Amino acid sequence: MTELEPLEIAAGSAQGGQAEEVLETSERESASAAGETVPESAALTEAAESVPRAEFEQLKTERDQLVDRIARLQAEFENARKRAERERLEFRGYATGSVVEQFLPVVDNFELALKSDGSADQLRSGIALIVKQMEDVLKQMQVIAVPAVGEAFDPRVHEALGTVERDDMPDQHVAEEIRRGYKLRDRLLRPALVRVAHNPKQTSE
Repeated sequence: MTELEPLEIAAGSAQGGQAEEVLETSERESASAAGETVPESAALTEAAESVPRAEFEQLKTERDQLVDRIARLQAEFENARKRAERERLEFRGYATGSVVEQFLPVVDNFELALKSDGSADQLRSGIALIVKQMEDVLKQMQVIAVPAVGEAFDPRVHEALGTVERDDMPDQHVAEEIRRGYKLRDRLLRPALVRVAHNPKQTSE
């Protein structure tokens, strides 16, 4: 028993030393953490106290003015957008009314033709005059017909419904117009429906 006592005392001393080291490490970490936190909060407090009260109030006033100005600009923009939309709708209504007004005499003449008791030739002549009147209205609106018969086939303004053999016309030229096409100035409203000539004499050469 007496031989084991020095070993037990040595082991106890070693354990005590380790415990002291752990306590010292923990204390150093706590001190280090406290040392980092305290100066940081103190610096923030010092920075906040370094701004004069008058300057703070001035900055706050400028901020409030900017917020108010932004709110007014947003309101003005919204009002301008609504006004532009209203004017656009009014202009569209005015333009539509102007176009309809020009076609009202054409409708009147059609109604007169339907009430007429004349012969078929008289009715045909009356309808031809009405068509001429309608074409004049379209010209005033700068709506023109797409040239078709006798013109070279152009897929940009012509839509082919088929081909017909014609030896009296150049190949790939419009031989027949099924439905007239129209353009508004340079913008195509609808293509002309046509049949294209196929000239066997030219293709065989």
